[in-house]
Amino acid sequence: MTTKDRSLQALGLDDVPAKQPLTYPGRPTTEPSLLTGGELLQLDVRPLRLGEWYVEERQEQQRLDEALADLGQVGTGNRHPVIAVGSNASPGQVAHKLTRLGIPAAVPMVPVRVHGIGVGCSGHISPAGYVAGTPYVDPRAETTLVVTWLDSTQLKAVDDTEFPDYRRAILPGDAFAMTMPSGERLGGAYIYFSAHGVLADPATGQPRPGGGDQAELLAALLAGSARLRELLGPDPAAWVRRAGADRALRERGTLVFGEEGWVLPQTDFLPYVDDASELRLYDDLPPLDGSLPRRA
Repeated sequence: MTTKDRSLQALGLDDVPAKQPLTYPGRPTTEPSLLTGGELLQLDVRPLRLGEWYVEERQEQQRLDEALADLGQVGTGNRHPVIAVGSNASPGQVAHKLTRLGIPAAVPMVPVRVHGIGVGCSGHISPAGYVAGTPYVDPRAETTLVVTWLDSTQLKAVDDTEFPDYRRAILPGDAFAMTMPSGERLGGAYIYFSAHGVLADPATGQPRPGGGDQAELLAALLAGSARLRELLGPDPAAWVRRAGADRALRERGTLVFGEEGWVLPQTDFLPYVDDASELRLYDDLPPLDGSLPRRA
C-alpha cells in the first residue's frame, strides 16, 4: 500500500474545462485508474478481466469490482464502456459533470489502444466557449484513448451534456480493434461524435488535428478568418469569454466555420448510431478461457 496523495489536486488533474475553457480538453488520466470523486486510484493491471484488476492505495488488496461494491456502486459487468475523445478523458471534468448532479463519480478510466479512429475538432463552438474535439474514422490511425466505464445513470448524465451537439454510436470491436493494457480485446464501446462535422485544415483539406492546446487552436482560427476576428476576437481569451456568455455569438461563429468552407461532414459513424441503446457491451464478450484474456 502506498500513502501517496491521490487527490485530483495533488495529481494536477483537477482542471475543469467547463469552468476554465482555455484548459480544454483538460489533462487525461495516463494510467488505468478508478476515479472516486476527488481521488484517482491506480489500478494494477492483471491478465484478467477489468473487474479482477486490483485497486492500489487500499488497506488490503482489493479487486476493482469489490472496491466498487464497497462504494455502493455496480460492478464493471453492469457498466458501459465509453471512448473519450475530448474532456471526458479528464478526471476533473468527469467528476464535475457527475457530482454537480449529485451522481457519485465512481468511474473506472483506462487508456485503451484504438484502431481506426482519429481525433479532430468539432465544427461548432461549445456552450463553454471552446472548440471541442470529435472523433473521425481513419483506417490508418492507431490512437490511445481513455475508456470510461459508466453505469446507466452516469451514462444518461453524460448523454445530457453531449446532446444535441454530439450523437452516440456503438463501435464494434471487429471493425475498430480496442486493446486493453492487459491485452484483452473489447467487443465494442460507445463513442460520441459531433453532429456538426469536423473542422478541416485549410492547407490540406484533411481533418484539423484535435486534442492540443485550445488557445493555439483559437488563435489559428482567428488568424484564418476576418469574420471570426470581428465576431469573437481579438484573442483566445476574448473568444471564450464572449462565446461562453452569448449563445447567439456561438451560433454565428459556428455558421462562420461553414461559410469559410472549413467543415467536413461526418457520415462514417452513422451506420453505428444507436443513441437509445442500453447494451452492456463489455458483458457481451465471451467468458475467458481459464485465466488469460484474448490477445491482440
